[in-house]
Amino acid sequence: MQVEIQNPRIKCYKCMRPSSTCICKYISPYRTKTRFIILMHPKEYKKERNGTGYMTNLQLENSEIIVGVDFTNNNRVNEILAKEKSCSFLLYPGKDNFNLSIRKSSEINSFMGNNPHIFLLDGTWPCARKILKLSKNLQKLKRVSFDNKIKSKFIIKQQPESLCLSTIESVYTVLNLLKEADLEQCETKGFLIPFEKMIEYQLEYILNPNSKNYCSTANKEIIPKNRYKKNTERRIIFEQE
Repeated sequence: MQVEIQNPRIKCYKCMRPSSTCICKYISPYRTKTRFIILMHPKEYKKERNGTGYMTNLQLENSEIIVGVDFTNNNRVNEILAKEKSCSFLLYPGKDNFNLSIRKSSEINSFMGNNPHIFLLDGTWPCARKILKLSKNLQKLKRVSFDNKIKSKFIIKQQPESLCLSTIESVYTVLNLLKEADLEQCETKGFLIPFEKMIEYQLEYILNPNSKNYCSTANKEIIPKNRYKKNTERRIIFEQE
């Protein structure tokens, strides 16, 4: 596959990617009972090229993006919490959280209700922790999590651990778990296609001899952060933000 690299500043204002690597033709909005509210850190908001928050929003009809750091007094967030308080949850890892991976279907249905609203923190782990630390209203939410047994496909971006997932991969995992509990009926096959195409485009760009970031020996494997802190060649692929 050949990727055009001319006019890199021209972008698609729907998927927020360069027009030469637009993924809109791969977007197929999914209708879900669950509403996903993506709380996007301003730094992530600026990462239009490789951020998956925008992509997740495009793939979900029943979703929205709210940008900020401290959501304590955010009108929209508090409006949702006031209206949907009993069925609002925060997707965030933790030992004492309600683990969707190990709960029975009846337990999940009883805990989450028929139309759950799930808040997601979209940003790097340090940014996500800062959002939670500052947002007193989010701290009060019941938390859900899952056991991740797959490696992230986000090989073009530095991950704290190889098993950390991007926003769109996390939503995909949650949807599948809710389907198993009969809380969702949507077909998730193909949900990650735009994400996979983005990775494909980016790798093609890095491996293109005409690209300024060309590297013929680019490493396509996920390398956990603690394994390459001392690696002087770690810039090969992870500069693509």
